[in-house]
Amino acid sequence: MFRVRIEGGAEFGCSGDDTLLRAGLRAGLGMPYECNAGSCGACKVELLGGSVASNWDAAPALGERDRAKNRVLACQSVPRTDCTIKARLREEFRARDLPRRFRASLAAMRDLTHDMREFSFRVEGAPGFRPGQYALFDLEGVPGGWRAYSMANVDDGSGEWQFQVKRVPGGAGSAVLFDRLAHGADIGIDGPYGHAWLRTDSPRDIICIGGGSGLSAVMSIARGAAAQSALAEREVHFFYGARGPRDVCGEDMLAQLPGYGVRIHYHPVISMPSAIERDTWQGRTGFVHDAVREAFGDRLAGFEFYFAGPPAMAQAVQSMLAANKVPHAQIHYDSFY
Repeated sequence: MFRVRIEGGAEFGCSGDDTLLRAGLRAGLGMPYECNAGSCGACKVELLGGSVASNWDAAPALGERDRAKNRVLACQSVPRTDCTIKARLREEFRARDLPRRFRASLAAMRDLTHDMREFSFRVEGAPGFRPGQYALFDLEGVPGGWRAYSMANVDDGSGEWQFQVKRVPGGAGSAVLFDRLAHGADIGIDGPYGHAWLRTDSPRDIICIGGGSGLSAVMSIARGAAAQSALAEREVHFFYGARGPRDVCGEDMLAQLPGYGVRIHYHPVISMPSAIERDTWQGRTGFVHDAVREAFGDRLAGFEFYFAGPPAMAQAVQSMLAANKVPHAQIHYDSFY
């Protein structure tokens, strides 16, 4: 165990197989981060003393100027000696449920579409989690090891963590999950992480926007909203964007929630219908962010937003909400996709 000291402040322990970021969060410190995967740069710190190794030397969030200033990505840096770093801690990044590393066994699987599958794990020694958060999987044979996936269920104390995952062509992580993981298989999980958890103190109705395996995070939000007595009067509008009808999913799960059809509403949208599908599809067509804008127009600033999905979708949603003057404090997403 190495000691990591933050200049002018706290000190915490970090093992040689943990990262500076995750060890700091486990210690209850408000270490800034977003993607937890080396792509965003939110977790940059300056290494003032000691030595670290990187899990991903070519991480895109670290440029030559950063390297010249001895900056490192806390989410990719593992200590090789005791270290001193310069970091700006922020209270909003302090974990409410301290993340832990624990073991999980695969209890059940079911297909949601031709390329989406739900994985249910039984866990031991896990912390609690909030609707909308994500975890990291330690998958054998995957370069860089850890892959991020959002929980789809709510933490009801049963010891079940559920994930809805899309097979990514050429994706090493989804290939392991879909092709090599059998019932009873044991994997390592690290979590919970993420800032897009369900806010129960908001007086506003909720709009969830999902695409691809982003279904998982917003399904957790919808389930959490249905289960929380503090949100019993809130409406939930659930938009799911897919390429074609065979990619549409989620309604069967929402239909099991109390209030479905009364205060919980499902809005599927397809963006690439074939000529035949244009004649048979009864729902909306186009991009999901346009469907949200068209449905609510100048009322958008009156909602609380949660969204998750492919980067292009997430960027389009952000731009649409900004253009419609939705306050940033009402927008919740995690950019690890």
